[in-house]
Amino acid sequence: MPRAYRSRSLLASTICRFTQCHETMDVSESAAGGFMSYGADHDDLTRRAALYIVKILNGTKPADLSVEQPTKFELVVNLKTANALGLKISQSFLQRADEVIE
Repeated sequence: MPRAYRSRSLLASTICRFTQCHETMDVSESAAGGFMSYGADHDDLTRRAALYIVKILNGTKPADLSVEQPTKFELVVNLKTANALGLKISQSFLQRADEVIE
């Protein structure tokens, strides 16, 4: 596991423990126990990076490539943590989530 990922996971688990102990909401790594997370879809970012690589391998100069911002975002809600915190999440909000962890 890359060092940056390990430290990110450690930070996420620490935030989750703090959140659970102090009954505060935090946008964090949902799979690690956080309440919810919202951010760029990593699969989409990987595909976009691959397209950049193809362009460079086909002869395009990296300086000629434009910088793109993410266009696809992902909302993940952890109901297990929400219930532990005593939070009620509306059904309409849950329907908008890309993933619900129960």
